[in-house]
Amino acid sequence: MAELIPVENLDVVKAIVAEHREVPGCLMQILQETQLKYGYLPLELQGTIADELGIPLTEVYGVATFYSQFTLKPKGKFKIGICLGTACYVRGAQPIIDKVNSFLGTQLGDTTEDGKWSVDATRCVGACGLAPVMMINEEVFGRLTVDEIPGILEKY
Repeated sequence: MAELIPVENLDVVKAIVAEHREVPGCLMQILQETQLKYGYLPLELQGTIADELGIPLTEVYGVATFYSQFTLKPKGKFKIGICLGTACYVRGAQPIIDKVNSFLGTQLGDTTEDGKWSVDATRCVGACGLAPVMMINEEVFGRLTVDEIPGILEKY
């Protein structure tokens, strides 16, 4: 994974906007590339995008908060996604969420203070036969039980 750019460095986001400014409907592409470089979309970056495009901050914020792919908070080194699709939910995703949050001292949407973990609920990950499913970054853990959670997390 590439090193993320500090939010204080606005030159990168300005360059991203300059590259796409003339393309109709460029805001999504700009937000995607900006999040890829910085890791998240804090208000400071959104404000820079709005200023550079000459549009209201509310327009940028509206898009950034509407789409679940965007995050306004930094994510942890290890991103935990617990599936809340129907199969996973019916087969016990909520107790998995509760155990992960209890173990890490988090709530859904949180990042630990040390920046190591972030915990989110996800939509279906396409592994319904393995329900309930949890992902850590790109690694999938299926047919989970609450008792397995500490051991899985301790490996990281």
